[in-house]
Amino acid sequence: MKICYWVIGLLLVSMVTTKAQMPEDSLMIRRMYDAALTSGKSYENLWVLCKGVGHRLSGSENAKKAVEWAYATFQTMGLDRIEKQPCMVTHWERGRPERAWIKSRSGKRMVPVLALGSSPATPRGGITANVLEVFSIQEVQNLPEEKVKGKVIFYNRPMDPTFLNTFQAYGGCVDQRSVGALEAAKKGAVAVVVRSMTVNHDDWPHTGNMRTDDAVAMIPACAISTNGADLLHQLLSEEPSLEFHLEMDCRTFPDAPSHNVIGELKGTGRPEEIIVVGGHLDSWDVGEGAHDDGAGVVQAIEVLNIFKAVGYKPRHTIRAVAFMNEENGMKGALQYAAEALRKGEVHIAGLESDAGGFTPRGFNVDGSDECLHQLLSWENLLDDFLLRQLQKGYGGVDISPLKKQGAVLFGFAPDTQRYFDYHHTEADVFEAVNKRELELGAASMAALIYLIDKYDLPLNRQPNQDK
Repeated sequence: MKICYWVIGLLLVSMVTTKAQMPEDSLMIRRMYDAALTSGKSYENLWVLCKGVGHRLSGSENAKKAVEWAYATFQTMGLDRIEKQPCMVTHWERGRPERAWIKSRSGKRMVPVLALGSSPATPRGGITANVLEVFSIQEVQNLPEEKVKGKVIFYNRPMDPTFLNTFQAYGGCVDQRSVGALEAAKKGAVAVVVRSMTVNHDDWPHTGNMRTDDAVAMIPACAISTNGADLLHQLLSEEPSLEFHLEMDCRTFPDAPSHNVIGELKGTGRPEEIIVVGGHLDSWDVGEGAHDDGAGVVQAIEVLNIFKAVGYKPRHTIRAVAFMNEENGMKGALQYAAEALRKGEVHIAGLESDAGGFTPRGFNVDGSDECLHQLLSWENLLDDFLLRQLQKGYGGVDISPLKKQGAVLFGFAPDTQRYFDYHHTEADVFEAVNKRELELGAASMAALIYLIDKYDLPLNRQPNQDK
């Protein structure tokens, strides 16, 4: 019986301590928000990255400039360590602007297209062929080869506008872009046209990467704007024998040298344990990569700025990473994780921002039920700052390799409604980012990193790690 009273006593002390800590935590987080909103540097840094560097596809000259920008930015911050971590990255170039038109009885209609990343070029003079419209990968897989051979395959499944979370809608149709050309090539198609990934009806084609296979001779593939897709669909319904003409000049080169860029504050209590916060420095070669993922990079950097501004000295080492090559290879992330493993580094948690610089809604956690429980234990505190979406979900591409090493992964979750208005298009420019929303996102990320640093997280063990 004495033991029971002792246990109950400990629980009561713990509850009182937690309640006492919450006002202290709320005040600290409030200071972080104040710093971000009154003297933050995220918007200024984003302007320099977008306007001074511009779009920055891996392997390009602009990607090299972006590395130097990130390193120089870290140098101004009085950090404990800065590093340019070498990695080899995918090098693909778009070449001359693409040209495409629909040839029907009513004449020639130009349509906006962008080559998909990793696509080969068309032959000199382009490709002209009949069009076969399909709405799923399975449809192509089930068609006899003679129906597909020699055709331009037109994938026209739209994003489902009824999903409140547009990333869910994106996930429901992005396979057309990622593996559509691969499956069509197996059946003898000569090219692929993919409806752009957006719920909007506009004239912006949305690029993105596609998978390749050394065992399959790849065919040219492009994204067509949603208005262009609607036009092609309409004309096909009137004239199934119409033709599509496509000209592209893209090509793939050997992997190029590049870098992840790292800045860190050394922990005062457990410096050997690392909490990483990051975004990806590369972007597609259209627009300025403002939301994808300039916003994430400057927010990760801003976490360190905020900690220094409020005088918070973390227990663990806090490391901000600008990852290279997320868009078409993920080689920066893989190199970072490999180096961490080689050095015996211990990453207890990772937070990634790669969903745009929009109004913060909360965080996803990729971890055990105990990890979710820990996140939910901060629910009342985070609710004061309108961070109410706390749930299991994906952390992010660049931090994902760290999960095998035991890190608990978190994904920053801003509002999703406008993200696919800009994603992978010419419209993704600095002017599309709202200053206050960007700063609120940086403060939200700093708040979560602060809580992770202050309170221990459960181990995120994989099923085979205990064996």
